[in-house]
Amino acid sequence: MAVELKKGQKVNLKKKVPIGEVLINLNWDQPKKRFLFAPKPIDLDLGCLYELKNGRKGTVQALGNAFGHLNAEPWIALDGDDRTGASAGGENLRINGARIPEIQRVLVYTFIYEGAADWQTANGVVTLRYPGNDDIIVRMDEYNNARRMCAIALLENDGGDGFIVEKQVAFFDGHAQMDKAYGWGMRWVPGRK
Repeated sequence: MAVELKKGQKVNLKKKVPIGEVLINLNWDQPKKRFLFAPKPIDLDLGCLYELKNGRKGTVQALGNAFGHLNAEPWIALDGDDRTGASAGGENLRINGARIPEIQRVLVYTFIYEGAADWQTANGVVTLRYPGNDDIIVRMDEYNNARRMCAIALLENDGGDGFIVEKQVAFFDGHAQMDKAYGWGMRWVPGRK
């Protein structure tokens, strides 16, 4: 069973069973070849900003090799970098379910690292799997091809061991602009894979 969130809609995910991990998956499509011209493949990257209750803030993403850690702070890890969109498993963020009480908030985002900014063709879909709850589907069903970064969903601690999840789908020019919009307060420098 799955629940598809609408923009601004919130869902409270409660701990109903012992949670091994929360899985956040991104899948997308590559542009199709038209006539003799093949569009440059899109490299869509999944990542997140996190804030722990102890005040530590950071990012987990392939850019800058900031893959995180599942069994140490920040309790969030990215499992790899699918540069083609061809992997059936897509890209995955994993959150250590036993450490949710230590996490204040997580902003899940994606950005186009390479290729044309064509969000509609990319058809990105994020699925959040939280044991004991229905899967949460967040479709990237709004488009702003002038911007290469999209905040997808905000997970906020519900005051205990669960998350309140809200669909965002808000577009930005880059990390710094998104950070400012959500009040993270981090300093950004250019990075590469």
